[in-house]
Amino acid sequence: MNTQDRLQGIGAWARSRTGLVTIALLAIVGFFLVVEHYAHIFGLLPFALLLLCPLMMLFMHGGHGSHDHNNGQPNNDKPHVHGGEE
Repeated sequence: MNTQDRLQGIGAWARSRTGLVTIALLAIVGFFLVVEHYAHIFGLLPFALLLLCPLMMLFMHGGHGSHDHNNGQPNNDKPHVHGGEE
């Protein structure tokens, strides 16, 4: 079974009576979850933003490379002293 057959199967299920009822019930449940917990969700947003700061530091600064300051070329002449003058 290839991907196109699977997508056609999902589309056929979504257009069936069972699929339509399931989608409608999920939409109704989702709506009431958002409406009833509106204050809880938006009350936590400032804390979520604060939590995103360290996560962005971890994941977005990963491409800067290592602390090796010789442009990726190995330098076997002198040992690397961390934090000292070169």
